[in-house]
Amino acid sequence: MRIFFVTPEALPCSRVGGLGDISYHLPKALTALGHQVTVLVPKYRMPQDFSLTPLPHLNQEIDLSISRRTAEFHELRLPGEHSIITVGCNDFFDRPGIYGNEFGDYDDNAERFIFFSKAAFAALRSLIDPAQPTVVHSHDWPTALLPMYFKVFSSKYPSISSTGTIFTYHNLANQGTFPYYDFTMTGLDWSYFTFQGLEFHGQLNLTKGGLLGAHLISTVSHSYAKETMGPEYGKGLEGLIKERRKDLRSVLHGVDYELWDPAKDRYLPANYCCDRMEGKKVCRDNLSALYGIDPGPEPIVAMVSRLLSRKGLDLIATAMPNLLELPLKLVFMGTGDDQYISFLRQIVQNNPGKVGLKLSYDPALTHQIIAGADIFLAPSRFEPCGLEQLYALKFGTVPVTRATGGLDDTVVDELTKPGEGTGFKFSDYSPPALLTALTTAINQFDDQDNWRKLMQRCMLKDYSWERSAQAYEDIYKQAIALASEPRDRHDAF
Repeated sequence: MRIFFVTPEALPCSRVGGLGDISYHLPKALTALGHQVTVLVPKYRMPQDFSLTPLPHLNQEIDLSISRRTAEFHELRLPGEHSIITVGCNDFFDRPGIYGNEFGDYDDNAERFIFFSKAAFAALRSLIDPAQPTVVHSHDWPTALLPMYFKVFSSKYPSISSTGTIFTYHNLANQGTFPYYDFTMTGLDWSYFTFQGLEFHGQLNLTKGGLLGAHLISTVSHSYAKETMGPEYGKGLEGLIKERRKDLRSVLHGVDYELWDPAKDRYLPANYCCDRMEGKKVCRDNLSALYGIDPGPEPIVAMVSRLLSRKGLDLIATAMPNLLELPLKLVFMGTGDDQYISFLRQIVQNNPGKVGLKLSYDPALTHQIIAGADIFLAPSRFEPCGLEQLYALKFGTVPVTRATGGLDDTVVDELTKPGEGTGFKFSDYSPPALLTALTTAINQFDDQDNWRKLMQRCMLKDYSWERSAQAYEDIYKQAIALASEPRDRHDAF
């Protein structure tokens, strides 16, 4: 198959969160399965010097109704892997941040990403060979117009009429909602600006373009797929998702075990595996030294996360007096809201040797934290999939998580299934529920023989990207089959 992966961020060119990781590792895994994969991503300010090859034959002047801009295309080839095509326009993408800066989101994000979707659509019309089975996979609101363009305009461009389209929503907390007058830039007829179309409470909702236009839609865990059919997580789109439930698929993220394997991880002071655990203690001692916490028998509980309410920091803050009474050490790493940064700084100052904090995102330190900790804490209010708990499993660092989204799908509760568990979960989003789950884990930690068996069960779990790629391979085949069937362009309206 020929697969085009259209995304607002992708390593090694750009990254804000997990989508940047996914947009590298999934194409890499699909390439390993024998597919021809090309990633299209905006040409932001590059984090390092890349050897970019100009593709002038793809350059297009893009009409946004209120302005015209030229899209300039370059190619980056990753040796032995997939290729990346960058979509450049300095006015839109040569900026310090991807979606915004320290003052918030950019005011012209609608214009920026409508431009990107239009430019990608123009390039794909040239890149797609109608004789080759092809799928276009777009991600989240910045690329959600692309499936709609394929649906509405495929009759105008027969070369793309048999192309399958997939839209993945990673997080419906961000839907790309903008003032109604930005709809003029899409180039779509105003008949599409209705409740059954891209209108959402009087505004333009770009995510609806993906949900309405794609042959198939997907999200990043089975639990999140179910959760988004209700108002709490559907955020107003639950009705549309229910309507398309027969076309909805769910695929968990994966882990690149070339990078995340304690047996060969280059960031660790000592390596280990489930049969030889001695190196885990070396990593634990190293973590204690890095954070200036007292070495001792109490379990080290780590949280690597953005410091935001939705990640459970409001629970942590409320529960902190009780947490400090437990026999544990706490280490945090991340950046986020000033209120939680100030709060944690004060806690560290008042509890030296028991609580540690690093305000950064440091890849090397992330590996060292997850390897050195005994328990990994993920108390998120919602978590569509999550990656860190998957890393923790491989490193034998037992997760304590809330039972939501991908956290629920990837962690088996030891209390519910004794002898089969890979962690401890709680359902109620409340400080008492968090404390109960964490206390249970600490009590289990005291029985080191059973704890070692629990660690080994964690480490033997397989969440490789190969599994994810194989699941998407099947979905792509379904989308291509659907593309060969006649479809009324108004059938979703």
